[in-house]
Amino acid sequence: MSNARTLPETADFSDIRDWVFDLDNTLYPHHINLFAQIDRNMTDYVATLLQLEPAQARVLQKQYYRDHGTTLAGLMQHHQIDPNAFLEKAHAIDYSALLPDVALGAAIQALPGRKFIFTNGTVAHAQAAARALGILDHFDDIFDIVAADFVPKPAGSTYDKFTALNRVDTRNAVMFEDLPRNLVVPKALGMKTVLLTPRNLGEVVLETWERAEDGSQDLEFVDYVTDDLTRFLEILATS
Repeated sequence: MSNARTLPETADFSDIRDWVFDLDNTLYPHHINLFAQIDRNMTDYVATLLQLEPAQARVLQKQYYRDHGTTLAGLMQHHQIDPNAFLEKAHAIDYSALLPDVALGAAIQALPGRKFIFTNGTVAHAQAAARALGILDHFDDIFDIVAADFVPKPAGSTYDKFTALNRVDTRNAVMFEDLPRNLVVPKALGMKTVLLTPRNLGEVVLETWERAEDGSQDLEFVDYVTDDLTRFLEILATS
């Protein structure tokens, strides 16, 4: 593990003008486990598409996720699927587990500069989740997998598309993410990096290679680690 700090040093963020947030398991905590529904939908899609038993479909789905950044990217490369049909199926979920988070909304709103959601999901999914959290109106834009030409994070070209489209000066930007590998490129581009870690994994859908809390990964590209996004932002917003 790196020497990442857990509480923000306000001087580090004094020049930040663009605040970039992943969506799933970042703007809401892991224990909400919203992604479990998406995960099941993707498994069902793979099973139906390839006429596989659910267990076989799940193994292949996870292999594509690990190797290509998203299940979608693997399916597009190996099976030439319609990405829009897949995304519609994957995000047909119930958002009722997400409740308005007044404190998080206030903390985001108080940050100086622009705020973005940068997700491997869709705009529709991000809007639905952020609306349920009561924070949608605090964001200037959403950059999704469609805008990325279906090339997911952590591909460098996707970050380039995001920064070019939104004219983001990476020297004055910070990225909040729950997957360590998605912070490698932002750090190389000069962004501050903040890793969100779960407080309690429980039944959360999280692959072994995604975990950062066991100390087995070299995370020199992570500046800060926190399990409380709201508190982290409140410290910055009130400084």
